[in-house]
Amino acid sequence: MTAQLKTNALEAFFMPFTANRQFKQAPRLLASAKDMHYSTDDGRKVLDGTSGLWCVNAGHCRPKIVEAIQKQAAELDFAGTFQMGHPKAFEAASRLVNIAPQGFDHVFFTNSGSESVESALKIALAYHRARGNASKTRLIGRERGYHGVNFGGTAVGGIANNRKVFGNLVAGVDHLRHTHDLARNAFSKGEPEHGAELADDLERLVALHDASTIAAVIVEPVACSTGVLIPPKGYLKRLAAIAAKHDILLIFDEVITAFGRLGTPFAVDYFDVSPDIVTTAKGITNGTIPMGGVFLKTHVHDALTQGPENAIDLFHGYTYSGHPMAAAACVGTLDTYQDEQLLTRASTLAAYWEERVHTLRDLPHVIDVRNIGLIGAVEFASKPGAPGERAYTRFVKAFEKGLLTRQTGDIIALSPPLIITESQIDELIDIFTAVLKDSD
Repeated sequence: MTAQLKTNALEAFFMPFTANRQFKQAPRLLASAKDMHYSTDDGRKVLDGTSGLWCVNAGHCRPKIVEAIQKQAAELDFAGTFQMGHPKAFEAASRLVNIAPQGFDHVFFTNSGSESVESALKIALAYHRARGNASKTRLIGRERGYHGVNFGGTAVGGIANNRKVFGNLVAGVDHLRHTHDLARNAFSKGEPEHGAELADDLERLVALHDASTIAAVIVEPVACSTGVLIPPKGYLKRLAAIAAKHDILLIFDEVITAFGRLGTPFAVDYFDVSPDIVTTAKGITNGTIPMGGVFLKTHVHDALTQGPENAIDLFHGYTYSGHPMAAAACVGTLDTYQDEQLLTRASTLAAYWEERVHTLRDLPHVIDVRNIGLIGAVEFASKPGAPGERAYTRFVKAFEKGLLTRQTGDIIALSPPLIITESQIDELIDIFTAVLKDSD
C-alpha cells in the first residue's frame, strides 16, 4: 500500500460471495449479537432470520458455548492430531457419535463444510481402492447442488456461477438432474408429491459410465444454498437403493440440515434413509469456531483400517483437525442442544412455521413458497433482463426494516435459530410481508 489504511477502512477486505464495490458504498455491518438478534454498528436490532449463515442453530452468544471457548483458550490453545491428541477432541467425537444415526460410529474432523466434502470424496475413493476396486473413481453430484468451494466440492456442485470461471476442476465428474419442478410442485407444504422418479437418473449415469467406474454420489438431502429445493416424496429412498445396488457410496451433505434443522438430529433421521457418509459443519459449533465433521458408517471406516497396525490409515487431514477450541465449542454446543432439546425443537414449531410462511404466497411476484422443518423459501418471478434483482432488493429492504434474510438468485431463504418462539415467527413474517407489499 502507498498509504496506511485506517483500521475501520473497508477496502482491504476482499469479501467472499459479495459484490464488493456495491457493498462498500452502502455497507451492512453487524457489531454484536445475542440470542435471536444482531445489533448493527449504528445500534439497530435485527432479527436473525437465517441463523447467521445457516449455522447459529442455538442462537447467538450462548453462555455454555462462550464459557467453553474461553476456558479452553486459557487451558490449551493448540495441539495437533497427527500422531498426537488431546482429550477434548476425543470427547467431542464421542459426543457426536452418540447423537449420530445408527451405524455412524466414527467422525473425521475438518474445519468447514467445504473441507468436510473434500474429505468425504477422498475417503470414498480410498474406500474403493482399499477393497480392490481401484477403477471406481468417478464422482456424481447433482445440478443445483452446493458442496462448498474447494475443487472437489465445486466439481460435484451444480451451480453454474460457482463453476464457470474455474476451468475443468476435477475430472471424471457427472451430475444428476435437479428435482425442482415448479409446474407440478409449486406451493408444496413439506415434501413435494411429484418427482421421485428423478432418482432413476442415477441409472442413466450407470448405463453411460458403468458402475465399475463410479465411486460415490453426493447430494444434499435438502438443497438449501441454491434456494431450498426439497426432495420429492420417496426420492432419497429410491436414490439410496440404486446406489447400494451398484456398490456406489451415498454421501449426504448435511452441512446445513444436521443438528436439528428439520426437527431431528440429522436429515438421515428425518427421511429415514441411511447413506454411507455424512458431511457436517456449521451447527457443529453453533458457528462460533470453524469446524466440520465427516461421519462414517462402520464398513467405510473399517475398510480404511485393515493395514498393518503401525501404518497410517488415511493420508489426509488438516493442521486444525480437532482443534482444541473448536472441540470445546462443539462440546459446549452439544450441551446447549441437549439442555434445551434443540435437536428436536423444530418439530414442535414446524406446523406453525409452515402455516405462517405460506401466508406469503399471494404477495406480489411470488411464484412459489416451500418449507420443511424450520426452513422456508420464497421464490419470485425474475425481472426481464435482471435476474436476482427482485430478491436482492427485498433482502436489503428487510435488513433496513430489522430482519436478516438470505438471497440466492430470485429466492429468499429463511432459517431462523431453533430457539425462535411463535411470536418471533410472527414478527419475522410480518416484517417480510410488509417488505413484499412495498416492493416492485
